[in-house]
Amino acid sequence: MSYKQFSQLIHWSKDQYSHLPWRNERTLYRTLVSEIMLQQTTVGTVLNHFEVFLNEYPTIEKLAAASEEEVCVSWKGLGYYRRARNLRNLAIQIVERFDGAIPIDLDSLLGLKGIGPYTANAIVAIGADKRGLAVDANLERVLSRFYGIQIAKGPKLQQKLFKDFAENKIVPEIGKLSARNLNEAFMDLGRILCQARKASCTLCPLKENCVAFKTGTPLLFPLEGDKKEGSDLYIKLLRVIVKEKNKILFYQKSEKEWLAGQWELPTFMLDTNDEKLKQYPKIKTKKSYETLTSFKTGITKYKIENFVLEMSLAEFEKMSMKIETLYEFKNFHKDFNASTTSIKALKHL
Repeated sequence: MSYKQFSQLIHWSKDQYSHLPWRNERTLYRTLVSEIMLQQTTVGTVLNHFEVFLNEYPTIEKLAAASEEEVCVSWKGLGYYRRARNLRNLAIQIVERFDGAIPIDLDSLLGLKGIGPYTANAIVAIGADKRGLAVDANLERVLSRFYGIQIAKGPKLQQKLFKDFAENKIVPEIGKLSARNLNEAFMDLGRILCQARKASCTLCPLKENCVAFKTGTPLLFPLEGDKKEGSDLYIKLLRVIVKEKNKILFYQKSEKEWLAGQWELPTFMLDTNDEKLKQYPKIKTKKSYETLTSFKTGITKYKIENFVLEMSLAEFEKMSMKIETLYEFKNFHKDFNASTTSIKALKHL
C-alpha cells in the first residue's frame, strides 16, 4: 500500500542528506563509529570529527590496539567520553571474538557489551542493508504517526514497533526496498519535517497514507506519557580552581561517577533537592557563594548552577582537611596550564 510513498521518501531523503560522509562510503566499521558518535550529539558536530577520527583509526584492529587515553584524546570535541571508551571496548571484543569482522546478526551483536537494540539494528539495517528497523526517537515518532499508534513514547512504544515489524504488520515493503535507505529516510523525515513540536505535513512524501495527518492533529502522536519523576531536580556546585605556579589541580573521575574517566576541577555540593545524590562531597561554607561568578549547565535530569572559587594550593589543602570527602586528593593531577581558568573554558570541562 505504501510502497510508492516510501520510494518517494527515499528519493527525498537522498536530496537532503547525501553529503554525509558515513553515508557516502558505507562500511560496517564506519557505520559503527558514526552510530556511536551520533548518540547524544548533533549531525553538525559529528561532521567536524568523523573523518579525522577515521584517519587516525582506519580499521577496527587499529582502534582496538589503541589505549583508552589515546582514543579519548582523539574524541575531543564530541563530548560524553564514555562513548569513546565504549567504542574502543566494542572494537576489542569484535577483534577478540570475531577476528575483527563485525557480526551482522542481532543475537551476536546484542551479545557484545555496550550494544543495545538500537545500535544492533542500525548495524544490521543501515550497515549491512539487511532487514531491520533502527528505532531511534525519530523512527519512533514517524512510525507512530504514520500508522496511528497511540501509545506513549518510550519503551512500550518501541517494543510495539519491534513486535509489529517482526510480524510484518508495519513497513512490510522494506523487503522490496533498501533497508538502509528506508531507515535513513525515516530518520531524515523525523529530523526535518516530522519533528516533535512541529509537523510540516504538506511537504511530507508520506502524507497520503499517514493516519496522523488524516486526523488533522499529528502532534498528538505519539502520546506524551507521564512527566518524568525528578524533572525539577537541581544542584548547586562549588567548582574550585586551585592554582600552584603555572598549574591547575584536577582529578580523574571514577567509573562510578558521571562522565567517568574525565578530568574535573575539585567540585563540592553546596545544595540539591535530591537527597540520594552522592556524586560530590558536601561542603558548608560561611561565605556567601551566591556572590561568586557562576554559570549554568545540566546533566541527565538535573539543572546545575556552578559557582567558581579560586584559591592557592595551601588554602585548598587547609580547607580539604576539614571536609569529609569522597576524593583522594593524592590522586589529583597538576599538569594543566593555568590559562584554562576562563569561564568560557570551564563550561567545556
